[in-house]
Amino acid sequence: MVVSINNICNAVLAARIMNATLVLPELDANSFWHDDSGFRGIYDVEHFIKSLRFDVNIIEKIPEIRKNGKTKKIKAVQLRPPRDAPISWYTTDALQKMKEHGAIYLTPFSHRLAEEIDNAEYQRLRCRVNYHALIFKPNIMKLSQSIVDKLRTQGHFMSIHLRFEMDMLAFAGCFDIFNPKEQEILKKYRNENFAPKKLVYKERRAIGKCPLTPEEVGLILRAMEFNNSTRIYLAAGELFGGERFMKPFRALFPHLENHSSVEHSDELPENTQGLIGSAVDYMVCLLSDIFMPTYDGPSNFANNLLGHRLYYGFRTTIRPDRKALAPIFIDREKGRKAGFEEAVKQVMLKTNLGGPHKRISPESFYTNSWPECFCQTSPKNPADKCPPDNVLEILNSQLSQENDDPESNSTSVGER
Repeated sequence: MVVSINNICNAVLAARIMNATLVLPELDANSFWHDDSGFRGIYDVEHFIKSLRFDVNIIEKIPEIRKNGKTKKIKAVQLRPPRDAPISWYTTDALQKMKEHGAIYLTPFSHRLAEEIDNAEYQRLRCRVNYHALIFKPNIMKLSQSIVDKLRTQGHFMSIHLRFEMDMLAFAGCFDIFNPKEQEILKKYRNENFAPKKLVYKERRAIGKCPLTPEEVGLILRAMEFNNSTRIYLAAGELFGGERFMKPFRALFPHLENHSSVEHSDELPENTQGLIGSAVDYMVCLLSDIFMPTYDGPSNFANNLLGHRLYYGFRTTIRPDRKALAPIFIDREKGRKAGFEEAVKQVMLKTNLGGPHKRISPESFYTNSWPECFCQTSPKNPADKCPPDNVLEILNSQLSQENDDPESNSTSVGER
């Protein structure tokens, strides 16, 4: 699901760069989600293929060929792209291998195509994939809309991606707030899953590298003058440390919901932590009145939602500046509480609340596709002009003409 959205966008772009046919991408969800639903299990495959037909030819599996009177499937040669590979790697190394073997299998593919590309049309293709082609299956969309409708019967609601699970805490190296047994679990997980690195909690905490605790999230919202009648939808996995960390947050904001509490569907119970549950959370967060990610570090879910909400009308987003907030929370923990709420409010007033802003490294393109993916009605550069209303009719006509020319069809096959 969202763990693979960036990879899928990159796979389509890689195929476009090489003028190759793309075999439907695979989702590596078993290792984290313990879910083997796959691409077809959550995405509308027919819509995906059809909506990208003007950009890339996509097929569901590697085709068979006839050779010496025998039919056999093309065997893809495995190829490992370098991290953040430039376009030139795909037009040389990858393309050469594909021409030699007929098909290539690019793996691993996480962060294997540079985000910053000096080609606006390539960046727009990423947005077409991300925000138009990748649509969840009708049953997931229906479940999500049902939850949103039920929440809206009582007025506006906020969604929060509460990132306080074991994997993120272990990654961040933020152990000291936990008891000895919990620290041992986190350290073991870190040693087994991440590269060795010396992490000092006080140093990490002081520069905002630790995920916000549920209580800190509540205190930020209170400082921003949200009261205890605020209705909140929580998109979260299993919170590490359990109820003792949720209790202070729940005391501040008692009206908390999640997909299981709102929608009593036969489809959700077995998938609350799987791909379907995550997909439903994503859609509810996308459609909510306000969205707040509590840790937008290496989190594809939060980062993609920030970009998605920006793309669809600059929807309100509360994005805590953890680095600026860290000394204020540290002072509070030391008993210096005077002026706490005002200090938090001043920090939050300086943050962007979902409006357009220039992307500055290390902000991801998937978090902020401004300005490449936003057309202009009166642009200085003609390439930035908004397309005509009948753009699909024009493209369909062009595609029909190309299909009438047999020499224009590409025969190479590239697989994610």
